[in-house]
Amino acid sequence: MLSKIKKTCKRIVGTSEEEVPVISSRDWVGRLGESPARRAVDYVTALFPIFSWITRYNLGWASGDIIAGLTVGIVLVPQSMSYAQIATLPPEYGLYSSFVGVLVYCFFATSKDVSIGPVAVMSLTVAQIIKHVNDAHPGMWEGPQIATTVAFICGFIVLGIGLLRLGWLVEFIPAPAVSGFMTGSALNIVSGQLPGLMGISGFDTRAATYKVFINTLKGLPGTKLDAAFGITGLVSLYAIRWVCDRLSKRYPAKARWFFFMSVFRNAFVIVVLTIASWLYTRHRRTAAGKYPIKILQDVPRGFKHIGQPLIDPDLVKALAGELPVATIILFLEHIAISKSFGRVNGYKIDPNQELIAIGVTNTIGTLFGAYPATGSFSRSALQSKSGVRSPASGLFSAVVVIVALYGLTPAFFWIPSAALSAVIVHAVADLVASPHQVYSFWRVSPIELIIWFASVLVTVFATIEDGIYTSIAASLALLLIRLARPRGHFLGRVTLHNTSESSSRDVYIPLKPNKFLMNAHVKVYPPSPGVVVYRFEESFLYPNSSLVNDAIVDFVKEHTRRGRDMTGVKSGDRPWNDPGKNNEAEHNAEKPILHAVVLDFSAVSHLDTTGVQALIDTRTEVERWADRPVEFHFATILSPWIRRALVAGGFGIGTLSSQMHEEIAPVTRYHDQYIADPQHAGPAKAMHERQGDLEAPASTITPVSIRSSSEGTVLSVASDPGAPMMLPTTPFFHLDVVTAVRAAEGGVTRPSSFMEADKD
Repeated sequence: MLSKIKKTCKRIVGTSEEEVPVISSRDWVGRLGESPARRAVDYVTALFPIFSWITRYNLGWASGDIIAGLTVGIVLVPQSMSYAQIATLPPEYGLYSSFVGVLVYCFFATSKDVSIGPVAVMSLTVAQIIKHVNDAHPGMWEGPQIATTVAFICGFIVLGIGLLRLGWLVEFIPAPAVSGFMTGSALNIVSGQLPGLMGISGFDTRAATYKVFINTLKGLPGTKLDAAFGITGLVSLYAIRWVCDRLSKRYPAKARWFFFMSVFRNAFVIVVLTIASWLYTRHRRTAAGKYPIKILQDVPRGFKHIGQPLIDPDLVKALAGELPVATIILFLEHIAISKSFGRVNGYKIDPNQELIAIGVTNTIGTLFGAYPATGSFSRSALQSKSGVRSPASGLFSAVVVIVALYGLTPAFFWIPSAALSAVIVHAVADLVASPHQVYSFWRVSPIELIIWFASVLVTVFATIEDGIYTSIAASLALLLIRLARPRGHFLGRVTLHNTSESSSRDVYIPLKPNKFLMNAHVKVYPPSPGVVVYRFEESFLYPNSSLVNDAIVDFVKEHTRRGRDMTGVKSGDRPWNDPGKNNEAEHNAEKPILHAVVLDFSAVSHLDTTGVQALIDTRTEVERWADRPVEFHFATILSPWIRRALVAGGFGIGTLSSQMHEEIAPVTRYHDQYIADPQHAGPAKAMHERQGDLEAPASTITPVSIRSSSEGTVLSVASDPGAPMMLPTTPFFHLDVVTAVRAAEGGVTRPSSFMEADKD
């Protein structure tokens, strides 16, 4: 009964009674189901990378981590308060984000160098989200609540992406797009901090970059005393760094001391300017409680906002449109930084685990009132150069932040806002791409330089959100264009001679070699007349399948003659799309009849249904042109799923199909016989097999020598020392191009000229 049902189902779906063995879905599911318990254990243990190294922790690591952690912590405190200023939040929220970032990340990190906390670009994004919500719903929610909600929602989204192992999505955004977005954002931040640096006010510093810059220039006559602190701080920061760099080159033995002197320049400048601010402003408070310069004033001591985050559903709806860009920035910058440091310092990060680390950090951070935090390039570089040995350095950075929160908040009262602006401008300016980096984009891929410029310009003249969407959209468009319009070449033969070993071998290269790849004067011999060899340099998928069809069919019609003599056919009897030529007979006499097409699949990693249909259409068209069956040989098939798809399309099995109409997956339920016109609706030609083919399947496979077999035999099969290399059920699938062409030429009588060339 079961066998009858099975036969009936096969008849309904059109399965052949004699199927060629191919990979099945059962094989794929079986591989996925191997050791499920072990996979589950590995998945859970991978969530906590700390257990892979904490048991080997030692005093040598601890010394490096203490130095790096304290160094980063000293820089982190002023930077975090400065970045909170960018986010239009009170300075303590920057400290909250810093503490949670460096503390939580060490338990989930796969990078020893990355430091988590507030960053400039994310802070600017938070400021724009707060502005957007307040403009749409004025007075409904405070800035800290909006920022905490963004951290909570984005953290959960990123955490979900990491848990689902979707970190590969980040790879769709290339380095030039990230660099362009970061450069545009840095210019945006610098322009927004210049008014604070100069004490200029009276306009929106969160507008488009060019507007802020113009308004700053207009406001220069209104510069206040804050500029004395801001410009002094900015010049001092650059001066200290320049002097330390010069001294470290002049005295290499003391380079490490000069390095740490340069590192502490942020803290040094803030301390000096804070003392100067206290000395100048402490006796100059007006009756209205104002000071002659803008200072931080009260910074709450400790964690004043710890507790369950207040997530208002109406607020989530109000900022829903801003969440995608915030989420992208949250993980994009971090993954780029962590990969960069892993590559430089000789270890490999896990993008999925890094996403989990960011997600956990931000969701837990909302319990402390923190706003979104991610990886910081400047602090990560500092941590790496300070000699960090493990992610545990974050614990020591957290100690510095705790000391600042509980012991230094009274001193924070007198920090000039202009000094924080100087710290921001100094830190963010390094995010701008250097001319050397931009020129590198041009050298590698000029079109990606256009994407870089587009990202920068849109960010400067519109918003950060538009800039990142532009860079992503342009990158995806370029990817699709490259997928839809890949390269392909018709190949010819060149014989390479090894003079030292007196041996030679054949290789197949484009018939017209590119002068920038190889010697353009090399003589390339075409394959035997009637044989076409084509290499496709991309996966064979629906966006590009018609390109291959057009290329092969056009080449065949140009270089081979029509199988049926059409010179005497009247115009009325010709197909509507065949105008005919007066000298068609003369041209046809000079051309061979098509016998075989060899396709090099060495660069094809995927083949879909539309691609198989395009191959079937190609076979149909060239057979109609040749008026005879045409062999299709395939070389270097990379995947068993490609082999399965080709077999489903009737390729590779050694049986030549002359059916003029066939669809492997018709778009409607009607088949070719219902839609073909009377001229093309004739009975299908008989199937036939080429007798004597070098790889034709036989009832008994006899091992033969390498000289007479197109694929040869191998000696590593225990059961049969002379087993064939390729599967005998698919004789038109070959190991490489050379054997594929040899098999295709096996049924063609070579002219003397070709035989002589073959001896060269």
